[in-house]
Amino acid sequence: MPIETTAIPGLLVVRWETHGDERGFFRQTYRHDELAEALGREVHLRQGNHSRSEPGVLRGFHAEPWDKLVYVARGTAFAGIADLRPDSPTFGQAATFWLGDPPGERLRLFIAEGLGNAFCATGEVAVDYLYDVSDYWRPGVDKRAVAWDDPDIGVAWPVTDPELSEADRRAPTLRERFPDHRRWRAGP
Repeated sequence: MPIETTAIPGLLVVRWETHGDERGFFRQTYRHDELAEALGREVHLRQGNHSRSEPGVLRGFHAEPWDKLVYVARGTAFAGIADLRPDSPTFGQAATFWLGDPPGERLRLFIAEGLGNAFCATGEVAVDYLYDVSDYWRPGVDKRAVAWDDPDIGVAWPVTDPELSEADRRAPTLRERFPDHRRWRAGP
């Protein structure tokens, strides 16, 4: 099966073979039935989104209240996915991936609700980042953002001074967002 589980529950890697020749390539990027089987539940994708980010732009960590299925169609992105669910056994853990053009991989990530999604556009061309989500966007939705450089998440980003939105610059750390979490308590 082209779907792989990860150490973080709800984070799946979707790998399909690429068929290419001198004209270009073709690849399937996901199948609904395989996602549902791997997750043990139905997946209902409601809205498709496409963003473009210039090299050096970093977006996230964002954990909007929906599942996401992400794919880099052009360019290269370094993605960090962090578990921002306070009741999860993997709370605060992160996984990273190179997506898109080499050195990235043409894979898709399924990111369950509650996982924080961040990515940085690298390389020489803008990144076209496609993501399908399980709910409709609506004004005022809480992105449940966390700081991209949170030391408790510890992602080794390939940039030191990325271009950020004002909202991402102001995003709290995990400790600020969840100050009473058991992870911060000292003791045996």
